[in-house]
Amino acid sequence: MDELLNEVVPQEDLERFEKKYHHELELDGEVTTETKFEYAFCLVRSRYTNDIRKGIMFLEELARTHTEGRRDYIYYLAFGNARIKNYDLSLNYCRAFLEIESNEQVRSLEEYIKKQSDKEIAKGMAVAGGAALVLGGILGLGFAMARNKQKRDKK
Repeated sequence: MDELLNEVVPQEDLERFEKKYHHELELDGEVTTETKFEYAFCLVRSRYTNDIRKGIMFLEELARTHTEGRRDYIYYLAFGNARIKNYDLSLNYCRAFLEIESNEQVRSLEEYIKKQSDKEIAKGMAVAGGAALVLGGILGLGFAMARNKQKRDKK
């Protein structure tokens, strides 16, 4: 799953679908569902977080307005959110997908997200624990220095 989530769309594909999207937008003022999905699919596989967020926005709109493709939109919403480490939302999309149908790839994505989320929580706890140790050490040193100063002042 790591490999799939780290796979990046070739820049020329992204540019080709972006060009197609903007061409349709300029021509009719509207973009077909297919073109918007193709562009969003490329965006969520981009190396850039802002592109992924833009793709997620398109997919959310598609999921709201085009129920016939909802299954695919929900999967790529889970995928895109996992790529930007928005694990809670990604898990919600996995669960929504699995309510529509059972799917091994989505179950694998769900398990992967749970593991990654747990790792992030553990990292956060380790950082907080380390900060508490440093603060405790500084306070201890401060108390020791204050005690030594009091002893010197009494002499």
